[in-house]
Amino acid sequence: MKSNPILAIGCSLMLVALGLLLMDGNIAANDKKTKPSVCANPHPEQLCTAANTCGSSSSPCVLEVRRTGGGYDASVTPNIPNFPKEPPAICIAPGTSVTWKGEGKNTGIMVNFGGSSPFDPSGLIMGGSDRPVTVQTKTPGCYKYTVGACNPGSIYGMCGNSDFDLIVTGSGK
Repeated sequence: MKSNPILAIGCSLMLVALGLLLMDGNIAANDKKTKPSVCANPHPEQLCTAANTCGSSSSPCVLEVRRTGGGYDASVTPNIPNFPKEPPAICIAPGTSVTWKGEGKNTGIMVNFGGSSPFDPSGLIMGGSDRPVTVQTKTPGCYKYTVGACNPGSIYGMCGNSDFDLIVTGSGK
């Protein structure tokens, strides 16, 4: 049986292209900087100030999720005037109504607190710019969560995601 040189070259180029794509994904994943968790602090609630506390039991908190970092990351911005660019964490009072929404048009969001959610109802929060999701804080403590912001039709992948900390003020858990 004769081998087809064009087919062999085509397969070789496909393997090289696949290798480069995988390597590029690994480099991008390794470029993400891991920031220390606020929840490792013995008293994370001491990091809460007016500058990073969103809403109250009488005033809602709106958290806007967007893709950042060239589409590989996501960010969460609360409706706090002059919110610091690099806050230690977002703080929320117990009993606060919190609305999660996507930024702009066509941004889908997913917020995952794992097995421990400070919200009622608990569980995965899925919504978007056209479908905000409102939950209420219920359990004080420090929580780690992952947020994803997804835009349809993106070239380099559908979602950017990042890990954050959220502090629900009050007596700790």
